[in-house]
Amino acid sequence: MSSPTTTRPRSVAARATRFALAAVLAASGVLAGSSGAAQAASPYERGPAPTTAILEASRGPFATASQSVSSLSVTGFGGGVIYYPTSTSEGTFGAIAISPGFTAAWSSISWLGPRLASHGFVVIGIETNSRLDQPDSRGRQLLAALDYLTQRSSVRTRIDSSRLAVAGHSMGGGGSLEAASSRPSLQAAVPLAPWNSDKSWSELRVPTLIIGGESDTVAPVSSHSVPFYNSIPASAEKAYLELNGASHFFPQTTNTPTARQMVAWLKRFVDDDTRYEQFLCPGPSGSQIQEYRNTCPSA
Repeated sequence: MSSPTTTRPRSVAARATRFALAAVLAASGVLAGSSGAAQAASPYERGPAPTTAILEASRGPFATASQSVSSLSVTGFGGGVIYYPTSTSEGTFGAIAISPGFTAAWSSISWLGPRLASHGFVVIGIETNSRLDQPDSRGRQLLAALDYLTQRSSVRTRIDSSRLAVAGHSMGGGGSLEAASSRPSLQAAVPLAPWNSDKSWSELRVPTLIIGGESDTVAPVSSHSVPFYNSIPASAEKAYLELNGASHFFPQTTNTPTARQMVAWLKRFVDDDTRYEQFLCPGPSGSQIQEYRNTCPSA
């Protein structure tokens, strides 16, 4: 696992900077709507006020489009698919790179692309250089994909390059931990049923939501998700969601609890949108949820 870099401000400092910017904009009237409605708490809020129905719907409020990325046109990862909101009226969006798992293609979890994009994110679902790539390699590929997305892709002008996140399934989930460790300026990480031989992530500073399956026999939560979560310092902001009876492969079919919590986490930490905090604290419950833990971020 590579050592953390400090090429950009850490996420906590970046969030503080954004809130300061919001205060300045609010004081100058920039955030005030023409109707005199309540001013946004963050200049990065996108979309309507969230509701459970919006988060659990098959699509969010933004229309989306997609485009393929050939492996021949990129370096550092194996190409993939970009999903993005078609609207430009609300400004730029945060972005997230997502990796599939061991031996899997992006198509195995591709439902996440349009689902997340429809809530106001630019998403790149990557193909890995090899389907046998280990987590450290997948972490580097996620970061290469973000760099391509923000610097060279045709949608780069739609993206705020200071608001980036990573996610992944299985070894891709382990890769997202690697990426967050080596680039602490990321705003969020969402490992799904993550697998990694490294069990300690005490150096992590990126807000991290881990989602595991209670019945996972490939990356059992007792030896993967739970130790990962426990090792991340509370100061980084973290949450652990365990799905009742779910196998290792729960991300490979449309999964509403996963989508709902991913969107809420990304909105809260990538967009600094505190309207979504209600879905993090106290968090989800019900028959589909085995367990939920959270450090509960402060607004």
